[in-house]
Parts: sequence; C-alpha cells; structure tokens
Amino acid sequence: MQHDGDRYAIAGRDPGQDDGDDRHSAQGRDQDDSPEARRPNRMFGRGHYGSRVDRMDASGSGRVTDEQFRRNAILARLPESELAALRPRLEHSGLKRPAYAPGKPIADVFFPLTSVFSLVAVADGRIAVEVATAGHEGMVGLPAYLGATSSPQAAFCQIPGDTVRIGVSEFRQALILDGVLHALMNRFTQATMVQVAQNVVCNRSHATEARMARWLATTHDRVGRDEFPLTQAFLAQMLGVHRPTASQTARRIQDRGLIRYRRGRITIADRAGLERAACDCYRIVKAEFDDLRRQPR
Repeated sequence: MQHDGDRYAIAGRDPGQDDGDDRHSAQGRDQDDSPEARRPNRMFGRGHYGSRVDRMDASGSGRVTDEQFRRNAILARLPESELAALRPRLEHSGLKRPAYAPGKPIADVFFPLTSVFSLVAVADGRIAVEVATAGHEGMVGLPAYLGATSSPQAAFCQIPGDTVRIGVSEFRQALILDGVLHALMNRFTQATMVQVAQNVVCNRSHATEARMARWLATTHDRVGRDEFPLTQAFLAQMLGVHRPTASQTARRIQDRGLIRYRRGRITIADRAGLERAACDCYRIVKAEFDDLRRQPR
C-alpha cells in the first residue's frame, strides 16, 4: 500500500547540462520541464528514503521526560505552569507516514527533538518543491496553529530521529492560556515566513554548491550530530536538481574536505568551512531561529 506521499516528486530545476558549478543569474536560471525531469519520484515510498523514515523511532509511543522534550527549543522555553498542561499529552511518535498530506485533515502537531522534517509545496498533484525544513528549533503543523484543518502542502520526516506529538485539539487547548507558548508560536511563524521567502531567493539566484552547503549546514544544526543518513537521490530532490548534478556537487564539497560521504551516510568534516561555502541565506535564516531561542520565558 502506498503512502499519500508516494505520488509527489521534485521538479528538476537545473538545466539539462551541468556546467560544473551551476551558476545562473536570476533571469537565466531555467527549470527543466522535460518529461524526464517531471517524472514522479517516490519521496516516501519503498526503495527510496521512505524506507529509512519508516524505521524512525522504533521504540514506539510513550510518555516524554522533561529532559527529552527540552531538546526542542519551543518546549524548552515554556514555564512550568504551561508545561504542566502539555506534559501528560506529549508522547513519542513513531512516524510512518507524512506528518500531513495535501488536502487531508491535520490530526497532530509534531515537535522534533533530533529529527528533521521537510515542508513541500505540491503542484499538479505530483510535483513537489521543498519550501522549508523544521527541526528541534520549532514544530511541524503550523497550518493547525493558524486555524486551518488541512493544508495544500505536505510535511514528512527527512532525517530520522526522536519526535514528540500532541493532538491538534489538545494543542489548541494549551494555546487558550495566551501565554508563552502563544508568543513562541508567533515568533516561530515569523521565522518560518523568513525561511520560505529566503528559499525562493536562494533557489533562484545561488549556485548549487552554495545551496547544498547551506542545506547541509542547516541540517547539521538540527540533527545535533556530525553523521546522519542521507542519500544523494534525496538530496537532489530537496535541492530540485538532477541526481548527477547533486553527485558532482557533493563530490566537489567532499574534495574540499568539508564532508565525507559513504553508503547513504554523510559526515560533516569541517563545519566552519561548510558555513563559509554556504550562501548568506544560511546566516539570515539561522539568525531568525536563534532569536526564537532567546525569547524570554
């Protein structure tokens, strides 16, 4: 049985010929609209990254300890009075499906602890482009916070790890207090809007190598460890390029000593160098989420 996400694909956005560094101006960067580029790829399905996601959090559901949920920036900033309302309702999530799918009811919101999620916009029912990512700095389910019951977009786990969830109705009950959680969610919404807008500029204007360095640095921030699972096919999808372009770009970054890649796992070898290789979009978005962590309790 296919997941809802099986029919989504990333639209190829780099030209048919790789020029070595994929530098194009905002006017000259054309999307590859060939049938091959538009052929669906199974983002969540068997034989691709979905098989890894299905194994996420094999421990299953269970209550969450204070130490565990304080890995999440939003939960960690809550005062005890608000934590008391959430604590009994937070549980581990063994996520084996998209967090939410286009047009489907959103049942839960998720707070990543060590996992990373992709938020993708879908066109024509099968072409998807990553517009944002979310990790321990925030949450997944922003449409539900804003009052929507569903979304035309999708969210799924891209890097396996620990995640906690709470039902939408229980989450909204906690917001009635109009306390710190409400203020943090407003600030997270602002930071996410900046991230989405900056992604538009980045995807249109910056070279593939700089965008890949930015994506890897951001993911490294969120997983909290130097090594994590990542296939080149999945990375190509997230960047909206063909797999050969992603492979060549990753090889150049590896040749510079910034990463090590082997058998579907990547290791960040030179964090400072990776940040220098990333475009300025990395620093702009990071500053927004760093500000969220500094919000008073």
